[in-house]
Amino acid sequence: MSEARGYVAIWFFIGALLFAYGLLILGSGIYHLFVPPEHPLALAHLHADIWWGILLVAIGAFYSVRFFPGRAEGQAEHHTGS
Repeated sequence: MSEARGYVAIWFFIGALLFAYGLLILGSGIYHLFVPPEHPLALAHLHADIWWGILLVAIGAFYSVRFFPGRAEGQAEHHTGS
């Protein structure tokens, strides 16, 4: 058996955090799209929170899927053969 049996890549947790933060930022941006604040920020019309939320969700989903625990592809890289 391989020594990396219980190994979980840190990138999986980073991806999960990015995904969660992206959902929060995206949700906030969508809320402010429909309920604009009384005193909007400069350049608020660009909706940066929506764009950053989408970007973080996409990157987080990529890392979470790519480094999901138990994938045969990721475990094969850590096998030393000795």
